Amino acid sequence: MASKKQQQLMAEAHLHMPQGVAENYRYWGDDRTVFIESAKGCVLTDCDGKTFVDFRLGYGPIILGYRDERVDNAVIEQITQRGTLSGFSTELDTTVVKQIKAMCPNIDKMRFANSGTEAVMGAVRTARGYTRRDRVAIVEGSFHGLYDEMMWKSDIEHWQPGSKTAPKVIPFGGGIPERSRELLTIISHNDFEDLENLFATQGDTLACVVIEPIIGNAGSVAASQEWLQRLRDLCTQHGTVLIIDEVKSGFRVAKGGAQELYGIHADLTTYAKAMGNGYPVAAFGGKAAVMDVVGSHPGGVVHGGTYTANLVALSAAHATLKILAETNAQQTINHAGEQIQAVLGRVFTAAGLAYAFAGPPAMFGIHFSATVPTNYRDWRVTNSELYRKFAWELIARGVMLEPDSREPWFICEAHQHMDLGWLEDVATQSIRVALAAKD
Repeated sequence: MASKKQQQLMAEAHLHMPQGVAENYRYWGDDRTVFIESAKGCVLTDCDGKTFVDFRLGYGPIILGYRDERVDNAVIEQITQRGTLSGFSTELDTTVVKQIKAMCPNIDKMRFANSGTEAVMGAVRTARGYTRRDRVAIVEGSFHGLYDEMMWKSDIEHWQPGSKTAPKVIPFGGGIPERSRELLTIISHNDFEDLENLFATQGDTLACVVIEPIIGNAGSVAASQEWLQRLRDLCTQHGTVLIIDEVKSGFRVAKGGAQELYGIHADLTTYAKAMGNGYPVAAFGGKAAVMDVVGSHPGGVVHGGTYTANLVALSAAHATLKILAETNAQQTINHAGEQIQAVLGRVFTAAGLAYAFAGPPAMFGIHFSATVPTNYRDWRVTNSELYRKFAWELIARGVMLEPDSREPWFICEAHQHMDLGWLEDVATQSIRVALAAKD
């Protein structure tokens, strides 16, 4: 039951914003939408003073912890001593690119953006400018930003597992023109036949393939080494640009992102989220030959934006990347994730549940299934309803997460200080209630 204060805030918000929220994904229902008063480390405090250990972390940007003083102080110094933006170049532009290049050997040149959506838009436009082709391919279950061309998905919820026909492709919602799908193809993750057919039929017209090797909106389902390598080889053979979307995985799963884990490099890469520890900063970059089509020369690819490379965002990125490069933060994050997985594993085993963790410990998915899903269709046969019930019970007991098993558990450096015994007790209570609950 929502508190009186939450009800009042929700009622007032409805007067001024659609659904009473600033963006769709924050609406959990009138009685469940969360209003946060403050955040510190890995702890959120809501409008009623209730605290939550947070594994949502704003969908992944918080890599060190909320209000990390090392980052915030760098931003404050920038604002008070040098300003926020001028619309001109600064030395900090190059400094941050050099930091990224030192961590990510797949990058020769970069441009900045303000969000993951913008970074993907810039990368796709660059790929089209470089190849002089138009078609784009993505993978089922992936998410590449809130713009029309990428807002098409497989209707997995209404697809029957085991069916010989692929799920129907539908838009994310209203207002997305059917024509925006004309140049988009969706293939199944880790499906060699689908991959070979894509290039056999469209290889000569395919500007780029955009892929999350670890799918952040499908419970961290990961590409196999062999499948990703075959994709890399086919892109090279057909002159197609491989874009690896590291908006969620970049600087989180390893210093060099997912590409470091796989040892496979893209032609273009997108970054956002963890590179600024919560400040809105993003980038795309890659091979010099590809990136050099961007510019104001005749026929050059247009890229820009008033707030691009603003000094608030870049100072946050500079501080965050410095910490990740020069400290043991990443090892700490991975260790915390492994400990949390061990706790949850004991709870699920004691409850007699089949379960599987997917993805690396810094952003792992939990699937109530005997095997690790290898694609979005595999997720469909996991017990996602049990997960939903479990998640709501956790939230009620002070653990914040997304109540959908397609969203990973994100870990930050501050999680090293959490009480694992408390988590085990809360998770035990929650799974018992979830298992006993009737539909």
